[in-house]
Amino acid sequence: MKKKKILLIITGSIAAYKAMDLLRLLQKKSYEVTCILTKSACEFITPLLASSLSGKKTYTDLFSTDDEIEMGHIQLSRGSDLIVVAPATADFIAKIANGFADDLASNVILAANKKIILAPAMNEKMWENKQTQKNLAKVLGSGIAMVEPEKDILACGELGIGKMAAPEKICEKICDFFARQNQLKGKKILITGGATFEQIDPVRFIGNHSSGKQSIEIAKVLHEMGADVTLIAGNIREVIQLPKEKIIRVKTAQEMFDAVKKNLAKKNVFIGCAAVSDFRLKKISKQKIKKTATKNLTLELEKNPDILEFVGTSKQRPALVIGFAAESQNLEKFAREKLQKKNCNLIVANDIESGKIFGSDETKAIFVSKNKTENLGKISKEKLAELLAAKICKFLN
Repeated sequence: MKKKKILLIITGSIAAYKAMDLLRLLQKKSYEVTCILTKSACEFITPLLASSLSGKKTYTDLFSTDDEIEMGHIQLSRGSDLIVVAPATADFIAKIANGFADDLASNVILAANKKIILAPAMNEKMWENKQTQKNLAKVLGSGIAMVEPEKDILACGELGIGKMAAPEKICEKICDFFARQNQLKGKKILITGGATFEQIDPVRFIGNHSSGKQSIEIAKVLHEMGADVTLIAGNIREVIQLPKEKIIRVKTAQEMFDAVKKNLAKKNVFIGCAAVSDFRLKKISKQKIKKTATKNLTLELEKNPDILEFVGTSKQRPALVIGFAAESQNLEKFAREKLQKKNCNLIVANDIESGKIFGSDETKAIFVSKNKTENLGKISKEKLAELLAAKICKFLN
């Protein structure tokens, strides 16, 4: 097989030295790596070091006469199968988010027609800064992927999130990308995620603790596999790594139901991952309900439409319908009942563990299909998404 070519962009962080470890790991996996160093990266490592390890010319200068005769900032992208920015500083992420192109690296990104993966590295306060998070949301919304930074003692001596992910983890992400590439190309997938909120008055609502993290991980991995993914997001605050036009924001169960009906046609897969409110207020108060001498307040509820059951029994039913169930007891029993009642192919049942799974990066789950139950045990939501994607791929292909 032809060697895959990776363009490794190294920006000015103390973590730049780790990029050399990543380079060696990628070479061991038989990838061909070419490096770009920003001016600030050259303060930490040298072009000579990068070239010595890669066996390739290392690029640094946008205004190099020799390189730009052949439009180097275009060709560096076109000649690669993947672009990796590791480490990616807050400054470089800001450049990408806002379309700046004042050096070779940022020009290459702006002119890129290949998948881009970022591995951020910075101080915790820089990472948590609202502007950095806003920039990240823009970058990830454009389809760029990310290997999240880790929590550890940082170069500044502070403890927090900002350490570049281990080279081994970044290498694994790259290998996964090439392994999954185009496996679901041409397939259309509709996902619901997050929580629905049912209004009581202009101030209060009935809701639940679902963060939408699981649906985000599922959408991300399916998108990376080449699928056309649309996520109907119920009150999700987390960053969603999908193009902006592929995210439909909703608040209530009725809004989510309407969005599903509108977007269900010609889908190959439906994944009902949202925690949808079963009931809503029969009558919403137009004014804030005031505390009075009345000891108790009675709210009359009515049922919301059952989105999963609608999809499972619809004339437009996709070939594969996957539902999620969050239970506090009798996990398999309730999941199997839901599988049959809603006419699903698969139910992913989560043990809520007294509410611990909400907002967490881990869950405890089982897969329940017609003739089989698979116990996944304690598992990261990222890993569950990968296992689910493998099942979807197997079913469709």
